[in-house]
This record gives sequence, structure tokens and C-alpha cells, in this order.
Amino acid sequence: MPAPLILIDANSFFYRAFHAVPMLNAPDGTPVNAIHGVLSMLITLIHDYQPSGVGVVFDARGKNFRHDLYSEYKANRSPMPDELRAQIDPLHHLIRLMGLPLLVIPGVEADDVIATLATQASANGQEVVIATSDKDLCQLVNEHVRIIDTMKNILLTPAKVKDKFGVMPEQVVDWLTLVGDKSDNIPGVQGVGDKTAAKLLNAHGTLNGIIDAMRGQRTRTAENILAAVANFPLIQELVITKRDCMLPLQWNELTPDTPNTEGLQQELTRLNLKRVQALMMQHGWLSKKAHDASNTTQLTTQTAALLNPITATKPTAQAAMPAIRSTVITDLATWEHWCDIARQEGQLCFDLETSSLNLFDARIVGIGIHTNTLGSAYAPIGHSIASGIETQINLPAALATLSPLLLDTNLPKLGQNLKYDRHVLLNHGILLAGILDDTMLESYVVNATASRHNMDDLAQHYLGYTTTTFEDIAGKGKTQKNFADIALDIAAPYACEDVAVTHALHQHFQQQLAAVPAMQQLYNIVERPLMPIIGDMERAGVKIDTHALLEQSVAMSDDIAHLEMRAHNLAGQTFNLGSSTQLAAILFEKMGLPALKKTPGGKPSTNEEVLEQLAETYELPAVILEYRSLSKLKSTYLDALPNHIHPKTGRVHSSFHQAVTATGRLSSSDPNLQNIPVRNEAGRRIRKAFIAETDHCLLAADYSQIELRLMAHLSQDATLLAAFANNLDVHTATAAEVFETPLAAVTNEQRRAAKAVNFGLIYGMSAFGLAKQLGCERKLAQHYIDTYFARYPGVATYMQRAKETAKAQGYVETILGRRLYLPDIHAKNAAIRAYAERTAINAPLQGSAADLIKVAMIRVNTWLTEHCPQAKLIMQVHDELVIETPNVDRERVAAALKHNMESAAALSVPLIVEVGVGNNWDEAK
Repeated sequence: MPAPLILIDANSFFYRAFHAVPMLNAPDGTPVNAIHGVLSMLITLIHDYQPSGVGVVFDARGKNFRHDLYSEYKANRSPMPDELRAQIDPLHHLIRLMGLPLLVIPGVEADDVIATLATQASANGQEVVIATSDKDLCQLVNEHVRIIDTMKNILLTPAKVKDKFGVMPEQVVDWLTLVGDKSDNIPGVQGVGDKTAAKLLNAHGTLNGIIDAMRGQRTRTAENILAAVANFPLIQELVITKRDCMLPLQWNELTPDTPNTEGLQQELTRLNLKRVQALMMQHGWLSKKAHDASNTTQLTTQTAALLNPITATKPTAQAAMPAIRSTVITDLATWEHWCDIARQEGQLCFDLETSSLNLFDARIVGIGIHTNTLGSAYAPIGHSIASGIETQINLPAALATLSPLLLDTNLPKLGQNLKYDRHVLLNHGILLAGILDDTMLESYVVNATASRHNMDDLAQHYLGYTTTTFEDIAGKGKTQKNFADIALDIAAPYACEDVAVTHALHQHFQQQLAAVPAMQQLYNIVERPLMPIIGDMERAGVKIDTHALLEQSVAMSDDIAHLEMRAHNLAGQTFNLGSSTQLAAILFEKMGLPALKKTPGGKPSTNEEVLEQLAETYELPAVILEYRSLSKLKSTYLDALPNHIHPKTGRVHSSFHQAVTATGRLSSSDPNLQNIPVRNEAGRRIRKAFIAETDHCLLAADYSQIELRLMAHLSQDATLLAAFANNLDVHTATAAEVFETPLAAVTNEQRRAAKAVNFGLIYGMSAFGLAKQLGCERKLAQHYIDTYFARYPGVATYMQRAKETAKAQGYVETILGRRLYLPDIHAKNAAIRAYAERTAINAPLQGSAADLIKVAMIRVNTWLTEHCPQAKLIMQVHDELVIETPNVDRERVAAALKHNMESAAALSVPLIVEVGVGNNWDEAK
């Protein structure tokens, strides 16, 4: 295709980017996710097509001529979200700084402007590509006009329009007249959907042809079409694009100007759009010199940036990335030389390329290494014949050279996700020792609220560098290659890039951590030493009683069957409890229950939130909820756990993730231990299957009311401190305060209400939420809350201070200095802002609890290593640690476990740990 004119329906992509890109905010709180998405699309589109001209078209504010024709036009649309509206002007400004022609024409829509320009251009033989996701513009497609949906990467030609809609472009207006347009609130013909409309047009050619053919027929379709004939002229005026708009620019005047690089760089920096900056540098919109100059200026003029890892600059890391010196090592002498250089430099930066991601099955295929002196290198040692590699280093010889470095406790090691490399090395009988610097963990400490900490994303975000992904070289899905089968000319650059990027990221993160001593300490004394402990916990695994699982599965199947029968009796008929359609028909049509919420398709919703509300009044929704819960637990755990048992060890090895949650807590997968219910019978059934080896037992130690104790510590509320200091039951003590009742006279019902208040306020529960939980009037719930704050004024002060701190600095901190960023704390949308404020209150409590359990794990593991290495830490779930120990050692291990957990931190209130013992997890819980 000759260089086309690109016409961009920016409104279409603006909305889609807002909903597709996770919420992002600039340091000043301005939302930027839609800006990010649209600019990325613009840059990529222009790079891909190298157009002769560009027009970026937005809808103007206010009504247009279609509203005058039809007062209900777009009447069903929700108002534009405040977070989206706030991005319009900054986006327009950036587009102008890019030098791109921007058209915003009052009284008409972006579709009409595009239609006018496309008609002008195609009439003059100019090829046109329209970037849009709007089906209405398909009416413009012809031999000179194409449509590209960049989000789906689909290019629509006339033939493709026919494939997509079943009609040719010239029939699209008639097709829209028949089917209508729900998004614009344009009615269609009742009973005529997309396929019926296409079938009719293919049979009769045009709308008029259809009308003529329907006359005299007595079918429902004919009756409906003929009944709607009077509306067709208006509908066609609404759906056909206007092609003669008065415009300030004609099609041949859409020539981009030279970008204002200085202004562009400043605005992108102000909005913290680092990935867009990187993309612009990659495609020539910005020079690296201007980018670095801007960063240098920011370093000298924005002192606060040095303390904020979200906005801090990165000149050293940036400078490290432009050129990657890659070497292939296929002889032992050269490999020995590189290892010697790494030792001399005082750090081993390495990465293993492996045959599998399975922790026990993976074997080394090759080793990447980086040194300051020599650059990056890749040593192939386990590639297959299929790779075509003829000369490799012998695996035992390569590891014999590297092992002394890996085992040297005085030589720091550097990698990305070293826990995995540590597992692989253990498969080869090598223990990775010494200080282990991990860029994934460095990133996590710098900003835990970042969504991902993998190397590809970190390189793009912090270095402005786009990496080659594994899927780029190996493919994906069933046809994905094993790394051992990848040719050396592809494998080596990939591996060298990995270690070079890891080294550059480490330089960047070390600057970030050094700028904030509390974060540096958190990384050094908690996250870094915890990593090998988690690795050992994964490797230890836990034994599963498959017979118990089968018994519990059968028992739960009986319970599920009884629930199904009960549901059928309540409904008065049999139905599929797993079918939302059938359930909706029973609940809302047959039984007449209120439809509280609708699905995106406009049908009554039966999601969990709706059923929970209905269950407060009606029995069937409560039965459905219990049925769903048991069915999920049965399939997720009782039936699936045997599949997780590793054939070599006979144990289940859950993966524990150190850099996932925003609060610092560990998470787990395969299986997810955190999702096993703690306090109900179904959870007990599952925990019974987690057993100890013969002559061993399980110890389960749990912090008691840890978040309430942390609230007392952080708030310094005198009444709450006194309750814990005197070892009172805090819920009873709260009940005595709230209900003005002597401690001895507090009833179970009062204690239950007080417990709901205690935990509810930690999570920012409103009077409405508390009333719902207690089953009381909202006014009474508000009275409980008001009385609570009157009796515990320190708690109220803490909550207000947490919100003010978050608004002032954009983050809150845990007791160990872990920062929890709150980009939505200044959101204009009240609901989003309120959620951020609740998070500001709760995050220091959850995050501090996470800090404590991690410190406890380190202390407990150190004691076990020194005093009872036969005992192993095997699980960490919520505020609980589980140890498998020989029976002969259980008393002293239990005592040490309790002591080390309770002394993990010196708080204003005592930490209390309860330790249980048993042959299975449920007995020990």
C-alpha cells in the first residue's frame, strides 16, 4: 500500500484505553491511563504505516446535530467518568506537542469529520486508513479506504467487512437501520438481529428491497419491519456519517509539524509517562540526549523525587543500556577467565537458561554472565542436537569452574528471581550461598504497588528498554520450543540481554534504596534474607493423605447433593444450579425476588454480591451460595490436591510468592493455601489431609489478633493499650465500652457486635456495612461507631492522620518502613478516593503484620538451622507458621517457635502466639 493518510478516531481509543489500561496516576494525582494507551497507539500506528498525513479527531464537548434530530440520541450513556474527563486536555496538549494535526469540531461527531476527510482523500485517489473500533465507520470502506482496529490488529477491507458483518460496506447503513445501535440508543426493528439483517440484505439487496419483499407476507419479521418503516428515514439520518463538514483543514493539509521535543519531554516527565517516553525515544520522537537532559534537570530541581521511587530519575541505569556487549563462550579456558574476572570485580551477576520451569525437573541449558570489564556472555552447556549447536562446554566442567563462586559466602550474587535459579542449582547439587541480590525484590521494596516485577516490565519502566521476551524466541502455546532446542545465534543474544538488563536494573535500584534508608534496611534485613528461606520451604513441601482426601471428597459430595436437593425443593422444580440463566429464571421470574443488579447484557445478575444480599431475606440464595462454596472447595482442593503431589518426593510443593501483594504479605499458588477457609467445617476437612511424616508432627503457630494489636501500637489509644496490657479479651473490652456495661456482664451478642466493630473499622467499614453485617438499623450501627470513637479517640486520630499523611506524600508506611503507594488518594471520583482513604488506614496494619511474620520466619529458621535442623518450616499462611518436626523435638521446637514469633518486634502491646500440635494441620490449628 502506498503511504496512506491516517485518520484516527481518538475518542474510540480514548474510552477503550481507559478501561483496558490499569489506573495510572501522575505524581500530582492526575489520572493518565487513557493518555498512556492513546499515545502508545498513536506512536505505534504512525511507525507501522509511515503515513503521508495524519489527522487525530476527537468529539467536541456538548451536543451535536443528531441530538436535534432525536432527543433520545445517546440518552442511555453514563456520564464520562471524572478520571477520564480529566485526561482530555492533557492528551490534546501532548498531541499538539507531537506536531500532529488535531481536529475537534463542534456540532458534529468525530465520525463525521473522519468521513468528510476520507471522502475528500479517496475521491483524489489517496489511500486512507481509519483507526477506529466503531462499526459505524465501516460504511466508508472501499477500494481506497481501509479500517484498522489496532487493539485487535484487524485491517478491514470490503471483503473483510462482508466477513465480519455479513454485508458489504455499501449495505452497512441499511444494516444499522435494521439492527439499531444500542450504544447510541438508536432503536432497530424488533426481532431483527445482526444475522437476520444480513440475511435479508443479501436476499433483497437494499432496505427498500426488503420493504417491498415484506409487503403481503404474514411472518412476524415482516410485520415488525413494516411497522418500523415510518422510523427508517430518521434512523438513517442518525446512522449515516456526514461527509460534507466545514473543516479548518482539508485532507491534503494534514501534514505533521516538527515535534516540540522540549515541551513534550517536560510534559511526559510531569505526568510520569515513562513508558511513553521510552517508546518515543525508540521511534525517534525524542532524542536520548533531550531525555537525559530532562532527567538531569529533574534531579537538581526536584529534591522530593529522590525520595519517591515512582518519580525518581535514573541516569546511571539509562546510560548502562544502549549497547550490550555479547560474547559466546564455547571453550572451558574462556569460561574460566570470565569467572575469574567476576571474582576480581567482587560480584557474580548470572542467569540460568533451563529446560523447564518445574522446580524439581529443571536442568541447566546454558549460563549467562555479566562483568563490568568484559560485558555479557553466554555459555551453552546443555543444548540439544535440534539447536544445531556443535560445540558446547561440558556441563560438569562448567559447573566445577562456577561452583566455587556460587558457594563462596563472601562473594555477592546478583540475579532476577534468584529463588528459581537457586532451585535449579540444587537440582545439580550446588547450594547458592552468600548475599543474594535480586532485582525482583529490589523493585518490590522500591514500589510494591507496581503491578508486575518481571524483568521485561522493569526494563521498560525503569530503563526505557524493550527486551526480547521468551515468547519472541520460543513461540507460545503447544508449539513453544524448549530453550535447549533454540539455535545459538538466537539463544546467546537473549541470554546476554538478560544479565545486562539485570545488572543495569540493580544499579538503578541501589540508588533508589540508598536514597531511603528505611527501605534499604527493609531490603537488607527482611526481603533479601527471606528469599532462600522461602525456597527451602517450597522444597520441603508437605505430605498429603490421599485416602483422607478421598473420604472428605465423598463426604462433601454428599453435602453438595443434599444442597442441590434442598435448592430444588425450595424452587419447586429441578434446575441446573451451575446455570446462571436457569437460576435467574427461578429467582426473578418464578419466585419474584428483586433483581438487584444487571449483567452487562442487561439481564438480572446472580453474582455472589447479589446472592449475599438476597440471602439475608430468602433461603434459596443462601443455599446456592453454600452450594457454590462447597463445589469450588471440592474441585480446587479435595479433588485437585492429589494432582499436585510430586512423583519424586510424594509431597505437595506450593509456590510462595514474595513480590506479588501490595501489602508485603506472601501469596501462594499450585495450590493456593491462603484460600483454604480458616474457621468453617469445609476448611477443616481440607486441612485434615495435610499430615506429618511418620514419627513427626505438625506445629501451627498463629499470631493472636495481630492487626488489632498493631492498631493499638500505631494509634497509641490509651484504652486499647490498657486492654491488651491487662490481657483482656479485646472484643469483650470493646463491648463493655460501647455498651457501657461491666466486663462481667457483657453478653455474647454484645461481644459479637463489638468484634464486628473492631475488625470493621480496621477495614474502613461504613455504618451501612456494619448494619448489614449485624442485621440492625443503620442508625444503630452509626451509634455503635460514634460510641466506639468516643471511647477510643486515639483510633479516630490515627485514622484521620493516616488519610492526611497519604494525601500529603502519596503513600503510607509500615512499622519497618515499607511504603504503600496510593495513587488514587487524590482521585476526583468520590468512591475511588474513599477506597484509597480506607486503604491508607488499613495498609499500615496489614503491611506491618506482613513485616512481622517475615521477621519471625527469619528468626525461626535461624533457630532451627542452629538447634534442630531436622525440623522444617513448611508453610506460611496469613499470620500462621507451620513446622514439621520429629516428635522427640516437638516441645523445644514449639517453645522456640512461640518465643521467636513473640519477640519479632517490640510493640507497645505484647505479641501473643498460640501454638498447636497434631498429626495433621487441622489438629495443630
